[in-house]
Amino acid sequence: MTRHARNSTAGAVYTHYEKQKDSAYSGYGTNSARLGKDSVRSFDCCCLSLQPCHDPVVTTDGYLFDKESVLEYIITKKNENSRKMKEYEKQKRMQENEQDHKVQEETRAKVSKFVKMEKDITVKSTFETKKPEPGPSISNMDEVRKEKVPSFWIPSQTPQAKKSVIAKPDQTVYCPMSGKPLKMKDLIPVKFTEIKDASDKRSIMIKDARYMCPVTRDTLGNSLPCAVIKPTGDVVTMDCVERIIKKDWLHPLNGQKLTEKDIIPLQRGGTGYSSTNTNLEAKQARPALQV
Repeated sequence: MTRHARNSTAGAVYTHYEKQKDSAYSGYGTNSARLGKDSVRSFDCCCLSLQPCHDPVVTTDGYLFDKESVLEYIITKKNENSRKMKEYEKQKRMQENEQDHKVQEETRAKVSKFVKMEKDITVKSTFETKKPEPGPSISNMDEVRKEKVPSFWIPSQTPQAKKSVIAKPDQTVYCPMSGKPLKMKDLIPVKFTEIKDASDKRSIMIKDARYMCPVTRDTLGNSLPCAVIKPTGDVVTMDCVERIIKKDWLHPLNGQKLTEKDIIPLQRGGTGYSSTNTNLEAKQARPALQV
């Protein structure tokens, strides 16, 4: 039987459209969507707050942060690591106490066994007949089985679930973007060159074109690769780095001697070109449909 509409259920094939439709209504499966322009971070926005930076700093990998936001992030992570360390130390003390208690119990059991053996040693007559030894008891309350079989009506012998073992937490704070160790002393202050326009009285945060390269006077944006000069924090275009700075390795503004490590490429958001859009797909993991 042929299909006359996409909503027809007479087909023998479970199409991709039907699968997507059923997943949307059932709540199962993973949803994925490509992020639009409004979801892309601008080159001068903080990687944490996604807002234009008031006091920008950059990592050695080129990720831009607002100083206030990154400080709050570092403090929050340190407090979290400190809390985890306290829980780990508490667990360690409990394990040591349990180990000491276990050693004491073993020592006490050995002493009791030795004392019992000493009491049982008696001089027996050679004519004394041996009495048959009693067989093993099948009662759950026997001395041997009492320790193995729990009694649900005795609180001290009620089986309990073992607590999960907490591993020793790492006290290092990692960058949320690169995953490398993040320290406040390694952050480099950034200095943007503002575009001066006497006719435009709007706030700089509202303007689309806010900053420019201090050397080439090009307007900075996501479509223009930029770099930070580490000694002074000036943001210039990569074209300026390739054509001017790398020519004699001198700072174009103050003539200071530079090296290749002093040039930090600034990480930017996505653009209209697919080559720069590497992480623009959002996924929402939901329960898988059980057949």
